[in-house]
Amino acid sequence: MSEPTPPVNASPTSRSLFNNWISAIGGVLAIGALFSFALLVWMDFTQGDKNPYLGIFTYIVAPGFLIAGLVMVFFGAWAQRRWMIKHAATMPDKWRLNFSNPAQRRSLILFAIGALGFVMLSAFGSYQTYHYSESVQFCGQVCHRAMNPEFVAYQRGSHARVDCVDCHIGSGAEWFIKAKINGTHQLIAYTLNNYSRPIGTPLKNLRPAQDICEKCHWPEKFHGNIDVSFSHFLSDRANTPYSVRLLLRVNTTSPGAPAGGIHWHVNQNAKVEYYATDDKRQEIPWTRVTNKTDGTSRVYRMESFKGEPPAGSIRTMDCMDCHNRPAHVFPTANDAIEAALTAGTLPANLPNIKREAVKAMLQPEITTGPEAAQKIADYLRSKYTGAPGLPAAIAEVQKIYAVSIFPERKADWRVYPNNIGHKDWPGCFRCHDDKHKTSAGEAVRSSDCSSCHTILAQGKGSEFELLNARGQSFKHPGGEVDSDLTCSDCHNGGIQK
Repeated sequence: MSEPTPPVNASPTSRSLFNNWISAIGGVLAIGALFSFALLVWMDFTQGDKNPYLGIFTYIVAPGFLIAGLVMVFFGAWAQRRWMIKHAATMPDKWRLNFSNPAQRRSLILFAIGALGFVMLSAFGSYQTYHYSESVQFCGQVCHRAMNPEFVAYQRGSHARVDCVDCHIGSGAEWFIKAKINGTHQLIAYTLNNYSRPIGTPLKNLRPAQDICEKCHWPEKFHGNIDVSFSHFLSDRANTPYSVRLLLRVNTTSPGAPAGGIHWHVNQNAKVEYYATDDKRQEIPWTRVTNKTDGTSRVYRMESFKGEPPAGSIRTMDCMDCHNRPAHVFPTANDAIEAALTAGTLPANLPNIKREAVKAMLQPEITTGPEAAQKIADYLRSKYTGAPGLPAAIAEVQKIYAVSIFPERKADWRVYPNNIGHKDWPGCFRCHDDKHKTSAGEAVRSSDCSSCHTILAQGKGSEFELLNARGQSFKHPGGEVDSDLTCSDCHNGGIQK
């Protein structure tokens, strides 16, 4: 007579403690994470242009899920053991995977199909996450919604086709880690809604321009003189056009010759340093120029500045000291309205529309949203009751306001100096003001209008058609002004002082 088959749970200690549903789920999670990790590592080593965010998914997120899965595997074994000890006499195998049980067998088949689908989706999700994490939408609309003004400005800028991460992080693990560490307190501030309004600039922890800008804008490239034109309109009844065409002296010498022109400030044979007394680097009382060839240096200081700059406060000049708004330019109200007049989207036949449109945008009681649009409409209707073209003018000014002034973030051109040029902010005149001198009385090169550019033509109508290759003396459209004044002493991007 044969021995009876013992019941399934007669010897619970004879099977593996890992034979349970919790450990099985953990195992699937670990396998999926391991598969994603392998895929991401392969992408990390084979992609030519590295995505800075790839590192966080490859070496932090994927391993995190792998560890979580392994924890579930061992937790399941631990939980199964405790249950067996407490319920040895009744039901020690609560979570056991039993293939001889038809009901469990069906569940296991469904579980296996789901596990396979999970692994495949993990691979697909990892691939899609890799690409989405380097997108502008991820940076500007998901991760950094607090910087919506900067995102809007970026979309219309000259770097709109350059991904955010390419400039703000760049390649390499070192700066990726720095960026993520710095981003931790930003995330906390955004979560608690106590971040700065407006976002403070300049960024103190920005990666050096040599690592970022010069990847595309290599300094050895010879630019020569660049022909540019500026279209302006006077704030008079006729909105009189007044244009200026000039040659910017980016490089004034031939390739291979000693550096000259605007880009001399970052040439390889000289180092320019300065000390700024304000956070926005607009007040510069002290500069030093060092000749790298012979090691000699000259110090220029304003008469009011005594002593030496504090330790650690001297900055070496690079691209960002002039091109400080390369991708996030907030146009002034004047510039935005003039651009619309030039494009014809704002009717120039409305008397004084240049001045009144700027005033409409700068009403002190304007806030945001529908209220701002309504106030702009009410203001312009009060000035041009029943005038032809008024609805189009209102719509255009409302549109300009919505993409250039952000009162909810306290962000517009007035809080973000633009150091290119010198019209609405000191810019070049921060140093080139005839007030910075050496101990021998030698001044920084003169700031007259021919120092950095040659005016080829200026004026309106037929005046603008008269080109002079030798250059013209600048004619201020409003008449002669005090020579001691700089442009920004009167121009401020809004209503003139």
